[in-house]
Amino acid sequence: MPEHHKTPVHPPQDPFTTEIILDGLYAAAREMFVTLGRTSKSPIIYEVLDYACGIYSARGELVAQDNGVTGFLGTLRFAVKEVMDKFGDRIRPGDMFITNDPWTGNGSHLSDVNLIHPIFHDDVLVGYSVNKAHWTEVGGKDPGSWSVDATDVFQEGLLFPCIHLYYEGEINQPLVEMIEANVRTPDDTLGDMFAQAASLRVGSNRVVELCRKYGRASVDIAIAEHIRRGEERARRSMAELPKGIFEIDDVMENNIQSNEPIPVHLKLSISDETFEVDVSGNRGPVPTSINGTAVGVAAQARTVFKIISDPDGPVNEGNFEPVRVVAPEGTIFTAPRPAAVSIHWEYKSILADMIYRAMAPHLPHRLPAGHQLSTCATIVDGKHENGEYWLIVEPSLGGWGATAERDGQQGQHPVGNGETYNLPVEVIETRYPIRVEQFGFDTEHPAGAGRHRGGLGVIKEYRILSPSGAHVTATFGRHHRPPWGVLGGEDGTPNRIEVVPAGADEPVLTTGTLARYRLESGDSVRFITAIGGGWGNPLERDPAAVVEDVENGYITVATARERYGVAMDPASLAVDLTETSDLRREEVTKGQS
Repeated sequence: MPEHHKTPVHPPQDPFTTEIILDGLYAAAREMFVTLGRTSKSPIIYEVLDYACGIYSARGELVAQDNGVTGFLGTLRFAVKEVMDKFGDRIRPGDMFITNDPWTGNGSHLSDVNLIHPIFHDDVLVGYSVNKAHWTEVGGKDPGSWSVDATDVFQEGLLFPCIHLYYEGEINQPLVEMIEANVRTPDDTLGDMFAQAASLRVGSNRVVELCRKYGRASVDIAIAEHIRRGEERARRSMAELPKGIFEIDDVMENNIQSNEPIPVHLKLSISDETFEVDVSGNRGPVPTSINGTAVGVAAQARTVFKIISDPDGPVNEGNFEPVRVVAPEGTIFTAPRPAAVSIHWEYKSILADMIYRAMAPHLPHRLPAGHQLSTCATIVDGKHENGEYWLIVEPSLGGWGATAERDGQQGQHPVGNGETYNLPVEVIETRYPIRVEQFGFDTEHPAGAGRHRGGLGVIKEYRILSPSGAHVTATFGRHHRPPWGVLGGEDGTPNRIEVVPAGADEPVLTTGTLARYRLESGDSVRFITAIGGGWGNPLERDPAAVVEDVENGYITVATARERYGVAMDPASLAVDLTETSDLRREEVTKGQS
């Protein structure tokens, strides 16, 4: 084993120095994140924050991370490991590597591109700075590079199999030229790539400064202590989780080949020492792009374990020590090459949701009811009059499930997208030939009632202004099944997409998936996301909270009566306490009978 892969043994260090060094490493990850956001070319990065940055030890251990996409939590580890395994002692100062291989160092789709920069201090490898960002274009058969109807990975764009982007500080110019020749928006794509490279150099410089100031040994001691604490927190959290084997069934949606949901199964085994996610026994891959990879399953297991066990603690490699994965090749979650995998969020989302559903009855005060689940990703693309492509790639906001303490969050991204944002209306209407007709909460569908109600989804409607029209590609999972309620809370509403022709009020098509659907000038498309599930019996909701919902326009007076048993005067919104008591008593009696 190379020396820099071994865990060193050091004497104790005073805690003040350790904390100062760790704060410096956190700051390095944060500065990398800010740098990438400020220097990138594409709105999916600088507005949506579809990226993550991290600092890793020389042994490939996660030390500090700053991410927009929660689904990237811990996934950078696999890119670093790929570099270590492939290049080992051949890594040189100034090298920088690129990979987006879903089966080895990436675990998502080709659009999520990892750059890895080994950090050297006095010619000794001391760590890695690494980031992962969504490139709007990596080529492939469709603009935007992810395709709901791709049948193999070759249709989804350029695949970088962990190769040099820089050799000892010198750019790999033939690779740059190949990228430029194979993507539809080369200025944006290469601009984002160089922004990633700049971000990594910033992070590397900060780590080197810490080594110079405190010494490599002190930095190593701080990292080792940080990871020890992370594992200690994880082990302590394990004691609070239910023990046993939990199995749950659900469906994978958006199989565009047949439009039929695909049954899937998860086995979760929790002992005193391990948290094991088992996806064996599922059916094989399908000839469309909702397949997964074993690296993606492992990454998602790490992410969900962190959320369930220790969501507030710092993130490092020690957090994931209890996680085990059983993911034999050949299932829909572990498709072999060259399966299409670009809609990777659908299989990861259902994996996370099955774990939540398995744990919800046992941790009712920790986990929310069901939420919109899917990233509900969209691409709207067309061409300017000069023939250049324009395209919007973005995730959608939706409704979260309620919890034991409060109503569900409204207009938020799903768990896989975490701390990301929507594209602002101002950016869309300035950069693209689109008018945003509406963007607001979905108050048209009463759902998600409970002692605490589910959060509202959103309606976002784009009208095409381009004389040459446009195309829309979209995949909205949780289209067939609504978000689930907990302990008597009602289910929410499914995600859906509506296409409305110019001059019409009603949609001609309602679906969960579109592949390069043609929109003429004046046509509009509505993206409607789920209302989250409710928590607890709706008849136990505080009437004052029901009144507030009516005042805010979230529900109607009729819904207050029908769903919550609260009788209100339509004019004054005053609650008739006597009639409310009678209504609620009647519903309880009806339920008991």
